Amino acid sequence: MSETAVRRLAEAASEGGVDCDGLRAETTDAGYRFRTPDIDRAGLTEAEFEAVASENPAYVTNWDFWTRVAPDAPADRAYLRWLEGAEEGAVPERYDRLAEGVTREWGQLRLAVERAEDGQRRYEVRHVDDADAAVADLERHDDPLDARRIAKHDERDRYRPLKTAPTLRSGWVFPELSPRELVSTVDFFYPATVVNWHREREGELDVDHWTETMGRQSGIYGVIQTWDRGEGYEHVNWVADACCDDSQCLKRREWEYDDETDLDVDGGDGAFPCREPCSLVVSAARQWTKLEGEQSRTYEFELTPSEKEQIEAIIDAVAEGRSDEIREADVYDDANRYRTRYLRAKLFDDDGNLCGVETED
Repeated sequence: MSETAVRRLAEAASEGGVDCDGLRAETTDAGYRFRTPDIDRAGLTEAEFEAVASENPAYVTNWDFWTRVAPDAPADRAYLRWLEGAEEGAVPERYDRLAEGVTREWGQLRLAVERAEDGQRRYEVRHVDDADAAVADLERHDDPLDARRIAKHDERDRYRPLKTAPTLRSGWVFPELSPRELVSTVDFFYPATVVNWHREREGELDVDHWTETMGRQSGIYGVIQTWDRGEGYEHVNWVADACCDDSQCLKRREWEYDDETDLDVDGGDGAFPCREPCSLVVSAARQWTKLEGEQSRTYEFELTPSEKEQIEAIIDAVAEGRSDEIREADVYDDANRYRTRYLRAKLFDDDGNLCGVETED
């Protein structure tokens, strides 16, 4: 521990006092006072105070880090303290854990923090799937802005319109980040999740429910306001089931139909809350509003029981994103590509109509 940190503590003790994670330091008429959960020394001269402080490096360097190095923004500060478990046990115990490294998961991110000898922290961010990979085997990044580029496309180089979708590609690492860089990197991967997480912890999360959000839509999205046609909120359950399931989004949905009406669909188990229907939900709801405005028609098809079940399996495989996982040789899977092509060859006419039945306008 540097003598500079000890001198800074002595100055802070004489300029209003210190109260940080069990460390209390102040000056009284009788001299300096230094307290931790284990010791209480009062009536000290400045030299004696500095000597006692030097004998308790964990408390002093911890105070120095949170006072001088860690960001002041409440959300960022709370997030960093959560990451290292600052509220779990006394400082010496936490320092022992930090010496070995503390890890947390945030969506598909694996966050790690280690403590240096001088009490400073070193942060690392990587994909959870790369937890055991050596840094040398991963693509190294040092600029938090790189996270924005990494998050733009998935493993197959397809654009990711929803940054909290569980499709973040792996194979990269940010091995040496400062406290502020750590928070910035997380925010580039998952925008606004840290601040909304903090607001929720403080009881200040402002939630805009479905009716409020859709009531604000205008222009081409204003059509969504016409979707409530007396059928209740069942259609919003369908929207939430389609878009907000854990398999589709890592946020935990906190918005409901309105202030008084909860949805039947579970909100998920994500670490960070979703405070309002996102732009993807709004965009999809616009299309569904238009489609649901159509009048029902009755169509009659001739299908064998196996063909009916196969159509159901194909829809389920596409909805669950399993189409690419079905091997071409696995012709026993109803959603197999060759099985599906055979069904199309058998049931579609030359104009692409199922069983030759034309679609009515």
